Amino acid sequence: MTSVPVPRLGLRANAGQFALLVGVNGLVGGMIGQERTVLPLLARDVFGLTAVSSVLSFVLAFGVTKALTNLAAGALADRLGRKPVLVAGWLVGLPVPLLLIWAPDWAWVLVANVLLGINQGLAWSSTVIMKIDLVGPARRGLAMGLNEAAGYGAVAATALATGFIAAQAGLRPAPFLLGVAIAGLGLGASVLFVRETRGHVGIEASTALDLPWRTVFLRTSFRDRSLSAASQAGLVNNLNDGMAWGLLPLFYAAHGLALGEIGVLAATYPAVWGVSQIGTGALSDRIGRKGLIVTGMLLQAGAIGLIAAATTFGVWLLAACLLGLGTAMVYPTLLAAVADVAGPSWRGAAVGVYRLWRDLGFAVGAVVAGVLADRAGMPFAIAAIGALTAASGLAVMVRMSETRPG
Repeated sequence: MTSVPVPRLGLRANAGQFALLVGVNGLVGGMIGQERTVLPLLARDVFGLTAVSSVLSFVLAFGVTKALTNLAAGALADRLGRKPVLVAGWLVGLPVPLLLIWAPDWAWVLVANVLLGINQGLAWSSTVIMKIDLVGPARRGLAMGLNEAAGYGAVAATALATGFIAAQAGLRPAPFLLGVAIAGLGLGASVLFVRETRGHVGIEASTALDLPWRTVFLRTSFRDRSLSAASQAGLVNNLNDGMAWGLLPLFYAAHGLALGEIGVLAATYPAVWGVSQIGTGALSDRIGRKGLIVTGMLLQAGAIGLIAAATTFGVWLLAACLLGLGTAMVYPTLLAAVADVAGPSWRGAAVGVYRLWRDLGFAVGAVVAGVLADRAGMPFAIAAIGALTAASGLAVMVRMSETRPG
């Protein structure tokens, strides 16, 4: 009779599976990266969209769908297991690059981004929860830093690659062939090699209180000061990321930058964000979460203001680096803070609720940036989102308590 291995917590004890999940999340990020440089320009040059709000409709479709899927993914991961949710996410993602290649009109692009939102909500949520399961409380910030570094590092790499591919071979189909390969690799690795991690939760959860889903939703969204502060900060963080994704390529193009230069700027921000998260996530395990979140939000606000005021590639490149660094201070730290406060038995649901609010920021950003840009100009829209980001950081300063264990 063979004995079943007893799950152990810790990064070193689960190094192989953890590394595999880091790679899988890199592929998840690559699915977004295929759009970062090319899609806003495709909207303008191929489909003839002129209003900024119309161009940003793909971000709106993606953000709403991803936010709602995050909510479902957290609850499903607690109920059904993490791996089935991950595999389902990849199955939904398979048609996305094909729809972008073959789209005869903009409606097909919106359908592709609905499917992309479901893919990201299921697959990215699963990898986040699985890493939290594996490492335990002591290295939670580092785990989130590595997870988000892989995802957004891949966003940067694919944004840069598709920008250069588009400059050489056109906006379609060549850039999106990369997405076809990414989706196939992600599904194969998830089915064949990823193992279920829900058994690790029992090690932490022996004395934990289980909570109904409605209670988790209200506590994470409104009632708990730290969780609600994290949720609003996540929303505003992705609000300005939605602006960077959909509006900034058009802003740079309006100033006469070439497609290759736009690709460099579109890649630099998530590249700095991705790489820096390894350090900032680990730093939050040592010095705490709150200070990094507040400082990062304020740094983002300053960088966005600099983008709005600048007119040259060099200054925009500097601002993209600062925006990436500020986001790196915030992104994994917010996830770690939510995991600090949530009990092990309802952590998946709490992460899902937090990610609901965070990724609604894409939709809010698309609407706010589009309406303001159409009515008052792109510089005003960018500056206004910078001011909102600063206000969010101050709200965290007032409302959040330090959450780091010990």
